[in-house]
Amino acid sequence: MSTTTVSTPRTEFFQKLKRVCVPLNQLAVRSQDKTADAKEILQHVESLIELWSTQASQDDSILDDRLADYVFVPLSQVLRERDQYPMRVVEGIIRLLRELIQHGWKVKTSAALFRQLLILLSFTIGGVPGQERKKDIPEETIIEGFKTLRALITSVDPSRLKRSEIPGEDSIPALGHSVTVMIDAITEDVPSLIQLEAVACLRAVFTSTKDNSVLAQFLPGTVSGLGKRLSPPLEKQSQKRVLVACLEALQLVLVNVLGDLKVRGLLRQLETATSAGEETKTEGDSESRDIELTPSWLKATAAQVKIALSAVLKLRSHEAEEVQRALYRLCISLLDECHASLADSQSILVETALMLQEDEATQSRLETSLQDLVSIYPELSNSIKSALYSWVTGLPRMMQSSNEKTKQLAIRSILRGSKLAAAMHMDSSTLDDSLADSLRDSIITLMKASKPPKVIDDLGAIDLSQSTALMRSGNTELATYNPVILDSEGQKTTRNELSSLISQIGSPTLQVKLATSMLSYVRDSDEPTTQIASFWLAFQLLKSTYSQSADMDELFDFSGLGETQLQDEAFQELYDFSTSVLASHSDSIESPWQLEALALEVTAYFSTRLKEDFRPELIDVLYPVTTFLGSSEPQLRRHAITTLNILASSCGYDSVSELIVDNADYMLNSVSLRLNTLDISPASTKVLTMMVRLTGPKLVPFLDDTVQAIFAALDNYHGYPVFVESLFSVLSEIVTQGVKSDLLLLPDTDKKPSVDHKKRPYQPQGIEGILSTVERHLSRVEQSKSQAEEPFTPHHHPTQPWGPGKQKSPKPKSFLEELEAAASDNNNNDEEEEDPTAVEKKPAEEDKEPVQTPTYQLLTRILTLTQHYLTSPTPTLRKSLLELISTVTPALSPSENAFLPLVNAVWPVLITRLHDPEPFVAVAAARALGGMCKGAGDFMGSRIKTVWGERHQGLKGWVVKVKAEAMGVRGKTGSNYKGRGLIGSGGRGGDGGGIMIPTSSGPSQGLSSSVGAGGLLKLDFGGPAAGPGVDGGGMKMVSSSYTPSSASGGGALGRFSQSTQLWEAALGLLTDIVSYVKVEDEMFDEILELVVDVLPGRAELKQAMETVNGDAVWLGLVERRLLKVNNNMPVMEGFGFARVEVGGR
Repeated sequence: MSTTTVSTPRTEFFQKLKRVCVPLNQLAVRSQDKTADAKEILQHVESLIELWSTQASQDDSILDDRLADYVFVPLSQVLRERDQYPMRVVEGIIRLLRELIQHGWKVKTSAALFRQLLILLSFTIGGVPGQERKKDIPEETIIEGFKTLRALITSVDPSRLKRSEIPGEDSIPALGHSVTVMIDAITEDVPSLIQLEAVACLRAVFTSTKDNSVLAQFLPGTVSGLGKRLSPPLEKQSQKRVLVACLEALQLVLVNVLGDLKVRGLLRQLETATSAGEETKTEGDSESRDIELTPSWLKATAAQVKIALSAVLKLRSHEAEEVQRALYRLCISLLDECHASLADSQSILVETALMLQEDEATQSRLETSLQDLVSIYPELSNSIKSALYSWVTGLPRMMQSSNEKTKQLAIRSILRGSKLAAAMHMDSSTLDDSLADSLRDSIITLMKASKPPKVIDDLGAIDLSQSTALMRSGNTELATYNPVILDSEGQKTTRNELSSLISQIGSPTLQVKLATSMLSYVRDSDEPTTQIASFWLAFQLLKSTYSQSADMDELFDFSGLGETQLQDEAFQELYDFSTSVLASHSDSIESPWQLEALALEVTAYFSTRLKEDFRPELIDVLYPVTTFLGSSEPQLRRHAITTLNILASSCGYDSVSELIVDNADYMLNSVSLRLNTLDISPASTKVLTMMVRLTGPKLVPFLDDTVQAIFAALDNYHGYPVFVESLFSVLSEIVTQGVKSDLLLLPDTDKKPSVDHKKRPYQPQGIEGILSTVERHLSRVEQSKSQAEEPFTPHHHPTQPWGPGKQKSPKPKSFLEELEAAASDNNNNDEEEEDPTAVEKKPAEEDKEPVQTPTYQLLTRILTLTQHYLTSPTPTLRKSLLELISTVTPALSPSENAFLPLVNAVWPVLITRLHDPEPFVAVAAARALGGMCKGAGDFMGSRIKTVWGERHQGLKGWVVKVKAEAMGVRGKTGSNYKGRGLIGSGGRGGDGGGIMIPTSSGPSQGLSSSVGAGGLLKLDFGGPAAGPGVDGGGMKMVSSSYTPSSASGGGALGRFSQSTQLWEAALGLLTDIVSYVKVEDEMFDEILELVVDVLPGRAELKQAMETVNGDAVWLGLVERRLLKVNNNMPVMEGFGFARVEVGGR
C-alpha cells in the first residue's frame, strides 16, 4: 500500500530551504580552507536571503520560528568561525539574521537567543571589550549590524527578558553594552549613515522597553552621549539630519523616562512628604534591585538634565530651519509632558521656545504651540515676562557680539516674545519703560561697532546744471532711500530684523509713547550718535503707527479718541526738527551726514502724507534740500535726488525740473537773502546755477539784485580763487541763458539791420554799374551848378538843441511800457498812412539808440566785470572767463554804441592772455579775440595793428612761435621767416616751379629779376646783362625756396597735442581777423607768409585771404608749388617771353 504526501506551500518552501541549508551546513562543518570556501558560502547565504525575502513579500504566514531555527543552524556553524571568514560573509549572515528576526522569530525570540544575538551584533559592531580589533569593519557591515540590532530590540521587550530562566544570567547587561555601542557610534567621528542607524537603535531601546527602571539605568549615559553630539563643538561637525535625529531621540528618552505620567508617584511624594528622610518607592517602580526610583533620584536627575539641556539648547542659533524646528518641538514636548518633573528647566525651555516660535501662518494648528501651553499652564506667563525682560535689557550687550546670527536671533526673539505677550494680554509697564532705552542703546552700539563702508560714488559729483541729473518723478530707480545706519552688506539682515522689530512691537499707542520719549534725546542730546539713533528710532516708530492705522482709518474714525492727535503732534515735532537740520546745512553749519539724511527722509515722508497740501512747505524746505545735491558725501547726494523725486511726485509735478521751475521764486529769494548777508556756501552757488539753467532766459531779467550781490561778494572775497570760480560759474550760466533770450534789445532794432562786418569780395559793376556811376556824377555836377546860381540867404541860429537824446521827456518810461509802446508802433505802422513829416523824422530815428532790456544791461555788467579777474592765478577761472566773453560777445554786438566801449575796456587784459602759460587758456583767449573781431569789425583794426608787430609780446611773434611748436621746429626763432617774400629769398632753380613773365621781342628784350629787401620781386630790363638765365624764348623762371614737407600740420606730436590745438586756435584767430577786420597790405603779406602752407586744407581761411587779395594768395601758393601751373610757353604776336629766375640767376 503506497503513501501519498500532501504538498503544501510550507513544505515546498522547506524543501527549497533544505536544498541550500544542507550544503551550507556541510561546507561549514567540513571546510578546511575557510578563505577558499568563503565564496561558495556567500553564494548559499545570498540564496537563503533571496528565498526568505521573496517568501516574506509574497506570503509570510508560512514563516515561523521553527523555519528560522532550521536556517539558523548552518549559520551558527559559520558564526563560530566568523573571524576566519571575510567580512562580506559576516555581513551577508547579519542581513539574513534580520530577515529571520522580522519574519521568522518575531516576538518568540528566546532569552538565550536574544542574549546571543545582542552580544554577537554588539561585538561585531563595536568589537570585543578589552581586545584590539583584528580587522577593520566596513561601513556597510556596521550599518547592517545596527539595522539587525534595531530589528532584534523592536521584536521583543528586553525588560520581559530581564530575569533569565538560567540562574546567574541576565539580558540587561548585554542590552546595556549594546546601548554603549550605540552611544559610541553617535559621539564618534563616523559617517552620518552609521550615526543615523545608531540613533534609530537607541530610539528602539527606549520605545520597546516598558520597564521604567531599566530605562533609568540607561538615561544618564544616553542623555550625556546625545548632549555631547548636540552641543559644541561636535554640533558644528554634524549634518543637520543627524542633529534632527538626535533631538528627536533626546525628546523620546526624556519623555519616556521623566514624563509626568511616568513619575507621577514620585511627584505626589514630593508634594506630600513631611520630612526629608521619609521617602517611599513608587508603586510598580521598585522592582529593580539595581536602582531605586525615589524623589531624591528625580531631583538629582532633573538637575543633571537641566545641565545637559543648557548645552543642547544652544542649537537655537543654528542656521538650519530643520534643526530649529526639531529643537522647538523638544522644548514644547518637555514643557507639556515633563512640566512638573523638569520644572527647574522651565525657564530655559520657555526662552528657547520663544526664540524658535514659528509665525502663525507657517505653524500647524494640529501641533501644540507655546501659546496653547500658556493657556494650559498660566504660570508659564511669568517665565515669558522674565525671559522677555532679560532679552530687552540685554539687547545692547548682544549687539556687541561679532556674530551677526546672534544679533539677529536676539532681535527676532524679542519680536516673537512681544507678539506672544500682546496676544496673551501680558501688559508690563516695567517692560515698556525699558524697551525704548534698550532699543536706543542697541542702535548706538551697532553704529559704534560698524565700520564705515567704502562707498563707491556711482553718481559722482552731480552737475546741478544738467537736467539729466534730476530724474523724473515717476522713476522708481531713485525713489527709495539707501539705509542710513547699518548700511554695510553684512549688516543687511540685522538691519531688516531691527526694522521689523520696531515696526511690529507693541500697539500703535505704545509706539507713539516710545517715539515721544525719543524726541527729548533728539532735541537735547549733545552726543551725535545718540541723537542719530534717537532720531532714526522715533521716525521708524511713527512710520509704523501710520502704516498700521492706515487700513483702520478707512473704516473707522478714531480722531475723537485723542490718539491720532498725539500721533500727529509727535510727527510735527519731528518734522520741525528736520527742517531746522536742513536749514542749518544751508547755513553751512556742520552736522553728521546721517542726521541730515534722516531729516531728508522725514521731509519726504511728510510730503507723501500731505500730497499737494505740502506745496506751501516748499518755501522753507525746497532750497535746503537742493543744496544737498552739492554735498561732498555721496550718500547725501543720492538722498537729495530721492527726496526731490518724492517731493515732485507728492506735490503733483511731472518731474523734478518742473518742481524747481515752478518754485524758482522761493529758491531765488532764499539764495538772494544769503548773498545779501554774504552768507554764501558752495552749495548755494550750485543751486543757483541749476535754477538758472532749468528756468532758462525768462529768469534772467529778475536776477539783477542777485548779480549785484554776487559782485559784492567778489569784491569782498576776491582773494579766494575757488570761491570766485564758483561765483563766476553762476555768472557764466546767466550769460549762457541770457544770450538765448529772444529780446535782448527792444523791437526797434529790427528796423535797423544788424551790422555784418564780414569782408566780401569785389564784384564787377558791369555796363549798368558804369552807367549808374556816370549818372550820379552828372547829378552832382548839376546840383552844384544850381546851388551856385541861387542867391545867398542867411539862416538864423537854431532855437532848439539838435541831436539824439536832447529832447526833454516829461516822464521816463519803464521797461514794460517801452515794450508795449514798441509793439503798438509796429502795429500802427502797417495801418496808418505815411505822415508828410515822417520823411524828416527818419534820420533822427535811425540815429536813435535802441532801448536795452534788463537782460542786455545785465550781460553788459557781467562782461565789464570779467576784465578784473582775467589775471586770476587759477587757470580754470581764466578759461571760464574767456569762454564767457566768447559767449556774450555775439549777443551784445548789435548795439555798437554799448558794445564798442566794452571791447575797448576788455581788450588790454584780453590780448595778454594769448601768452598765458597754460595752453588751454591761450586757446580760449584766441577764440574770445576772434569773437570780438566778428562783433566789432574794423573797430579792432588799429588795435590789431598795434599789437601785431610788437617785439617779444607781439601777435605776429606769438603766431610764429605757436606754428614752430606745432610743426615740430622747436629751438628755431622767427628769423627763419624773416625776409621771406611772397616769392621767396632763394632756393633751387628748376624748370617746373617757375613763373612766366613776358618780355619784348625787340633788341632790348633782355629781362632779369632779383629779390630785393622785403622779399619783393624786382624786374630788370637790361639786354645782354640779363645773364644766361634768359632763354631764347624771352621767358625767365622764378623758382621757390619752399619745400612741401613744411606744410605738414601736426608735426610729430599728433593733432590732439597741446601745441597742435594752440596752432588750430591761432589759425582760427587769423581767419577772424582777416574776415572781419581791415588789415593793411604789409600785415596781410605777413599773415599770408605764415599761413600759406596750410591754405589748401583751410577753405575758410583761404576764402577770407582771397577776399582781401586773391592774386597774392595765388602767387604764394604757386611759389610753394601748392597750386598746379601751366608752364607751356605762351605765344603772342609781336612779343616774346623770357624765363625769369628768382634770386637774380
